[in-house]
Amino acid sequence: MWVKICGITNLEDALCAIDAGADALGFVFYPKSPRYITPQNAKAIAEKLPLHVKKIGLFVDVTPEEIGVTCKEAQMDMAQIHFEVDKDFWSALKVPYLRVVRAREACEIEQYKGLIRLVDAYVEGYGGAGQRIDLSWFENSDYENIILAGGLTPENIEQLKPLGFYGVDVSSGVEKAKGIKDHDKVRAFIQRAKA
Repeated sequence: MWVKICGITNLEDALCAIDAGADALGFVFYPKSPRYITPQNAKAIAEKLPLHVKKIGLFVDVTPEEIGVTCKEAQMDMAQIHFEVDKDFWSALKVPYLRVVRAREACEIEQYKGLIRLVDAYVEGYGGAGQRIDLSWFENSDYENIILAGGLTPENIEQLKPLGFYGVDVSSGVEKAKGIKDHDKVRAFIQRAKA
């Protein structure tokens, strides 16, 4: 199972996640988030990471041009688009990207069906609230294309595995404070997801 640890704000947390086997790290470029990181600070971390680990920038309410500039400056491999956009937006993006569905109800998880997408529980803010989606919503879905986010923890990751999601994305479920990871929880989460 592919695992992304999101909300990275410092090198120690990044290296812990990588040592534990994370496939990707998420950097939040949304100034209102308690996990916000500047492009300069993200770059300082990204420069010290191995190439095989994907560095993904999370964006809210910015233009495709701003996303391109920030990804280049911060040395991100990909952008995670965490807000509603139109077709023109996708075609204007000049960097690889991950679509996000913030699901309020079951039918919404079918948005972008057939494409790899991250499905998160809808919350008023943007992510990192630990809200969990009702797993019954996924009963007839294309699990193999879905990265599940929202309310995941080392304690509940194992019950998801039989469903066959492509991957999982965790932030608050492996923290000791907002933006600061609990290294024991990070290791336990990744170990159980990959076991």
